[in-house]
Amino acid sequence: MSITLQALLAFMPIALSAILLIGLHWPAKKAMPVVYTVTAAIAFFAWEMSFNRIVASSIQGLMITIAVLWIIFGAIMLLNTLQHSGAILRIRAGFTNISPDRRVQAIIIAWLFGCFIEGASGFGTPAAIAAPLLVAIGFPAVSAVMIGMMIQSTPVSFGAVGTPIIIGVSSGLDKSNLTEQLIANGSSWEQFLRLITSEVAIGHAIVGTLMPLFMVVMLTRFFGQNKSWKEGFEIAPFAIFAGLAFTVPYALTGVFLGPEFPSLIGALVGMAIVVPLAKRGFLMPKKAWDFAPKEQWPAHWLGKISFKQDNNQAKKSMSLTRAWLPYLLVAIILVLSRVSTEFKALLKSLSFGFSNILGEVGISASVQPLYLPGGILFFVCILTLFLHQMKFKQVVDAAKQSTTTLVGAGFVLIFTIPMVRILINSGVNGADLAAMPVAMASFVAQTFGNLYPLFAPSIGALGAFIAGSNTVSNMMLSQFQFEVANALSVSGALLVALQAIGAAAGNMIAIHNVVAASATVGLLGQEGRTLRKTILPTIYYVVAVGVIGLIAINVFNLSDPLLG
Repeated sequence: MSITLQALLAFMPIALSAILLIGLHWPAKKAMPVVYTVTAAIAFFAWEMSFNRIVASSIQGLMITIAVLWIIFGAIMLLNTLQHSGAILRIRAGFTNISPDRRVQAIIIAWLFGCFIEGASGFGTPAAIAAPLLVAIGFPAVSAVMIGMMIQSTPVSFGAVGTPIIIGVSSGLDKSNLTEQLIANGSSWEQFLRLITSEVAIGHAIVGTLMPLFMVVMLTRFFGQNKSWKEGFEIAPFAIFAGLAFTVPYALTGVFLGPEFPSLIGALVGMAIVVPLAKRGFLMPKKAWDFAPKEQWPAHWLGKISFKQDNNQAKKSMSLTRAWLPYLLVAIILVLSRVSTEFKALLKSLSFGFSNILGEVGISASVQPLYLPGGILFFVCILTLFLHQMKFKQVVDAAKQSTTTLVGAGFVLIFTIPMVRILINSGVNGADLAAMPVAMASFVAQTFGNLYPLFAPSIGALGAFIAGSNTVSNMMLSQFQFEVANALSVSGALLVALQAIGAAAGNMIAIHNVVAASATVGLLGQEGRTLRKTILPTIYYVVAVGVIGLIAINVFNLSDPLLG
């Protein structure tokens, strides 16, 4: 079988996903079982992968799915718990009177608070929280959704306490073979993942610093009375300062602490710096900017839901410190669980899983429910019951809401993750062919050569656009990117990092994220308007990161020191 035919067959599951989800508008819960079946058929008939290995790979995928769903449940459960306790309302109230300038409000509420919510919860929740808040304080619904979607960029790679890296990249790479190579070179899987994390954090920090400026420039251009780019650039000093206030601690955290913390700590530090200075008018233009009177807004700017936020009630219900305390506890406990050897060992002591599933060497999976962020998030939910003096029924209601969200995500992942594991494990077969990601990579390397790093982030963004998820894009494409790096003899860690950054940027145009954000402000049916705008920052992101990757590889000859 020629390399071209191998690549076409290997690419078919990804292409089929695009056709069914985008071309035919199938829901993911209907499309992904079909894609899984086609993947298994290609593996069985074209690669001559044994039925036993296909089943073992599927079981491995289901074990990984359990870990992913546990994290999703914990993240959404904490958010729902805080909504029932009144903490989210109190946190929102703390942001509303900082400045009358709409550009400043967008930066603080969407960029800083939104990045924090992404770090804590992920899975599209920042837009779903920020958009209604912006509408409640006087933003047009369409502008609120656009800004909410632009949050889905820099913080996303470390969203839901690092899920896109911890689960997405880790599950998307052939960890068994890589670990052998790393040990042979005196290194370890943990060090390799830390290298990828560092490169993702640094790449995001360089490109993401300008995202607050991008937000306000698009706000003034598309929603201002004068349709002016200039009015956005007038606040450039403050916007860039706010960008740096997040990205500097974000990058340092990614390099020194790992994938769970960059978005959380970057946002907390950013808010602690920017909010007090904003109240004092630091780096502010002399003239505050506002929208035209509401009577002059076009009808399509308005959503079908009205918001009346009772800030006084929120202020009476609890202190701002108490409202933030659960999130602070999450950050503290997560840091301790990653830096304290004893605490880490204690949490990891509870583990269940299988080695060499169905006798297939190298196909293993385990779940550590206490060590995974889901366990820590759930523990903080229990603490919040007492900290916020909640009724037990409120926590039960939060759990029911979270379970509903989980069921929708779970059904899709039950087929998506096993499909990815079949692709990765297809290297052991009766046809004596390389694994499917390797076949695709060889073809791409021959076609694009040393220019490929420029396109690597765009591939990641395409994966997120198709799958609607940074995590799933990383699962589908990390091994492909790594194999392209091997074929080109360049840094595999860097290409995987470019994949992760591009997949994060792709969330800005992920259709189901746009639908979810639009639904919160009553704008269903206008997703196209949002996508036509958010494609602009997405293009900026993937092109800028691609250029950085190209320079790093071709000018600085960046290699993988851990792999020898």
